[in-house]
Amino acid sequence: MSSTAMKRAPRAPGSGAGAGAGESAESRIDQASATIDVSADVGVDTSADVGAPPPAPWRAVWQGFAGNRAAVVGLVYVSLVLLCALAAPWLAPYDPIEQYRDALLTPPAWNNGGSMRFILGTDDIGRDLLSRLLFGARLSLLIGAVAVTLSAVPGVTLGLVAAFFPRAIGTFILRLMDVMLALPSLLLAIAVVAVLGPGLGNTMLAIALVSLPGYVRLVRASALEELAKDYVVASRLAGAGKLRLMFNTVLPNCMAPVIVTATMGFSDAILTAAALGFLGLGAQPPTPEWGTMLASARDYIERANWVVTLPGLAILTTVLAINLVGDGLRDALDPRLKNLS
Repeated sequence: MSSTAMKRAPRAPGSGAGAGAGESAESRIDQASATIDVSADVGVDTSADVGAPPPAPWRAVWQGFAGNRAAVVGLVYVSLVLLCALAAPWLAPYDPIEQYRDALLTPPAWNNGGSMRFILGTDDIGRDLLSRLLFGARLSLLIGAVAVTLSAVPGVTLGLVAAFFPRAIGTFILRLMDVMLALPSLLLAIAVVAVLGPGLGNTMLAIALVSLPGYVRLVRASALEELAKDYVVASRLAGAGKLRLMFNTVLPNCMAPVIVTATMGFSDAILTAAALGFLGLGAQPPTPEWGTMLASARDYIERANWVVTLPGLAILTTVLAINLVGDGLRDALDPRLKNLS
């Protein structure tokens, strides 16, 4: 053969580049098909919308809370107590301070000598215990709500001030809180009520004053942690003032522990109010308050135990239910606990 015959035919223009592009395209298609096959084998849902927005924060919190069965039971019980307290004027069969002299220390309906006229019995001066418990729930929940509000609002404010002005005012605020924490809370509440005088209003004020240091120290620690983060630095560089940084930027990110503390403080307020009422420093007779009911019935523990047992059970179950709700909120709001679970 001649040398010209042994030469290969010339390639068409662009045929090499087209072949290379075709081969690379075919390889990419093969890789994509293999990826889809592997995803199908391992059970990956490739049809999910990866661009779907994340769930709302409140929905995520509720999902975390609903996963705690004890917290849900506590919330249901607290809701029932709240409904009974609000509907006490319609649910109570009698006036809580009305006396029936012909039915002194009547036992509950399921005991010997009991009567359906007084389902839960009567106390030593003939007052219906069911009516007093229903109206007592109103006072106990009111004490808890007012005491938590009076302690949380100034406590959050003082905590933010102590975090943003650590040298000028923060040191003084912390030392004052340390002095208050050095005294037992119940003893401090007794001292405050002894100075101001017994009564429902002074009881709520004393409980709020006792709970104040916890909020101040908690908010200060949370605010100091937030101040070191980039979004706060960016807000400062954007020209945000102190008040805007305190209440619009930092405070919303400190509310999760405050909510949990307020829930736990609600039950503490009910317990402290009951203790002060038992000592005669809280709500005064004939006000139907659970602690006062215990104080007036302590002489009948052996002879008419229902007079003491029923108010005690009301305090126990309500405080326990509120604590369960607080535990559920803590688990739902704390991301570190979510990661552990």
